[in-house]
Amino acid sequence: MNIIPWIFILLTCFIIGISIIGFIKGKKIYVQFELRESRFSSELFFALLVIYIIVILGFGLIYFILSFQGIVLVENGELRQPSLLGSIIHSIYFSGATMLTIGYGDITPIGLGRFIALVEALIGYVLPTAFVLKLFEARERSRDK
Repeated sequence: MNIIPWIFILLTCFIIGISIIGFIKGKKIYVQFELRESRFSSELFFALLVIYIIVILGFGLIYFILSFQGIVLVENGELRQPSLLGSIIHSIYFSGATMLTIGYGDITPIGLGRFIALVEALIGYVLPTAFVLKLFEARERSRDK
């Protein structure tokens, strides 16, 4: 068993975890936007967008690395062997579909990939809730000032 892909998977999980925890704890992203008298927080929206991109690409990378370990994505019920670029595209597409819509069913994981897809789907449900809570928290802080 080759340990290098598992190191990349753990590193990717660490980056995803740090990004999500930083967003929930309210760490600042170094790009700030100012909108006066608005209910929309462009800073929080930008932070959420960056977190979504990190999580989708991170999980896509995990699915791609796992495809070399024999844990694959099945397309339309058939086991296919796509090219390297095709495998990357399938992995990121599956990650995005799982994160944003809980999947379409056209690509399904096998083995450990099922558990990873469940974790990603859970994160996809929790992030918008954290965004709304952060928005209300920011509004309350601005009212108190």
